[in-house]
Amino acid sequence: MFREPLAAGMTGIAEKNGAVRYHMIDLRDFAEDHYGSVDDYPYGGGPGMIFMAPPILKAVESVREPAEGAAAPVILLSPCGKVFSQEKANELATKEKLVFICGRYKGVDERVRDLVVTDCISIGDYILSGGELAALVVADAVVRRLPGVLGDERSGETDSFTAGREFCLDAAYYTRPPEFRGLAVPDVLLSGNHARINDWRLESARQRTLRFRPDLISRTGKQGTT
Repeated sequence: MFREPLAAGMTGIAEKNGAVRYHMIDLRDFAEDHYGSVDDYPYGGGPGMIFMAPPILKAVESVREPAEGAAAPVILLSPCGKVFSQEKANELATKEKLVFICGRYKGVDERVRDLVVTDCISIGDYILSGGELAALVVADAVVRRLPGVLGDERSGETDSFTAGREFCLDAAYYTRPPEFRGLAVPDVLLSGNHARINDWRLESARQRTLRFRPDLISRTGKQGTT
C-alpha cells in the first residue's frame, strides 16, 4: 500500500533527489509470539479486534530515539485527531523526522496514545479500513512543501490554502486551445498585461471560493457577493 504510491510522481522524485526518505515498518516484526500476533480481542467484549500496544511501541522505539522528543512527532492517524490542514502540513514539513502509526481493525490500544503518540490527525469525518491511506495523504501534502521538491516554487505559493489565502481557493486556470466547445479563455488572460491578469486571478479566487466553498469565507468573517 505504500511502496508504489510513494515511488510515483512528486513523492518518488523527492526521494530520488534526496529531499526525503521513506521507511516502512512491519509491526509483525515486533510481535511477541511465534504467530506474529499484532491484534487481540478487546477487554470488555464487543465486535472487532484491537491493535496491541507492545508491537507498536517496540516498532516506534526502533526508529525514534527518546532524545529526539518533539523533534520527531509520532502521529496516529485517527478519527479523534484534528482534521488535517495546509497549516498542519507546513508545520510538519519543518520536522526532521515523522513517525506515522497506521491503525487497522477496530482501533489501537489506548495506551499507545498515552505512551508515545504526540499528535493525532484525521483527514475527515468518515471511517477508512485503516490509517495507511490517510498517512499517504498527509505524506504527500508534507513532502511537496519541502524545499526544492516542486520544480517551480512559485507554483506552491499560489496553491489553495497557502500563505495569504488560507481561507481561499486558487483562481481558475486555462490552457490551449483558446476556445473549446463554445467556451473561450477570458480575454484578460491573453492580453499580456500581468497587472490585470493578477487582479483577475485574485477576483477569480474570491468568486470560486464564494461559489464552491463559502464555508471558507465564513471562517474569516468576511462577506462577499457571488
